[in-house]
Amino acid sequence: MQNAETTDAHGDCDSLIWISGATEGIGLGLARNVPYVNARVVNLSRRPHPDHESVFLDLADPASWDDVGSHFADNLTRFRGSRAIFIQNAHMKGMTGFVGEVAPDDYARDIVANVAAPLRLAEMFLRAVGESGFAGEAGLVLMSSSSARSPTIGQSVYCAGKAAQEMWVRVTRRELALRGKDNIWVTAVRPGFVDTALTRHVAAMADSDYPIASQMRRQMEQGIGVMDIDTAARQIWNALPADQSLLLFGEQVRQPS
Repeated sequence: MQNAETTDAHGDCDSLIWISGATEGIGLGLARNVPYVNARVVNLSRRPHPDHESVFLDLADPASWDDVGSHFADNLTRFRGSRAIFIQNAHMKGMTGFVGEVAPDDYARDIVANVAAPLRLAEMFLRAVGESGFAGEAGLVLMSSSSARSPTIGQSVYCAGKAAQEMWVRVTRRELALRGKDNIWVTAVRPGFVDTALTRHVAAMADSDYPIASQMRRQMEQGIGVMDIDTAARQIWNALPADQSLLLFGEQVRQPS
C-alpha cells in the first residue's frame, strides 16, 4: 500500500499520526477527528483507507509488524514536525469463546494478534522515537477496555490482552521518567461503550457463549450509555496529551453479578 514517494511527499507536515485499524470503528472516528492542523495521518491495517495513506498491518502476521516498525523508524528519522503520535487501536475480532472450546489454531492466532502484537508495535514506536533522535512531542496510546479489570466470560484472551497493555503502560511510564524522557507520553484508554462492528459482533452472540450478549443488545437498542465513534474519538483527542496511565470515558458494559 505504501511507497517512498508518498512518504516523502508529506515531509512538511507538523503532526505525524499513525492509527492502527483506522478503517472502521473507533479508529475511523479518530482518523476523521484529528484536531491538529497540517497533520499527516497514516492508517495501519489490512485494508487501505479511502482518505489517508495506508501501510499494511496484519496483527496475526509478525512479518507485517516489522514492516510497520521500519515505517516508524524511516519516517521519524526524516520528520521535522513538532508532534508524532501512534494510537494502537486495531483488534482482530472473531475469536470470542470458552477456553478449550475455541479451535486451537484460532485461539493461538488470537493470542498473537491481540496480546503480543499491540505490545510489540508499541515498543517499536518508542524505539523508533529514541533511535531517530526526534525531540518533539511523542505520544503513544493503547486502546484498552473495562475488560482489563472485569473477568468477561468468553473473552479470556481479550481480557488478558487489555490487562497486559495497561500494565505495560504503567511500567513504561516509570521507565521513561527514570530516563528523563519528558517529551514522551504514554497512556491507555478505556473508551466506554462505543457502537462499533466489534461491539455488534459480540452482542450478536448467544448468551451460552458470551453471557452478557443479550444485555449488550438491550443497551444498544435502548441507547443506554452508548456512544458513536465520532463522539468517542473527540473525547479521546480532547484528553491528549495525557499525564496519567489510564483515561476513562463513558459507561462500561455492566457485568452480571
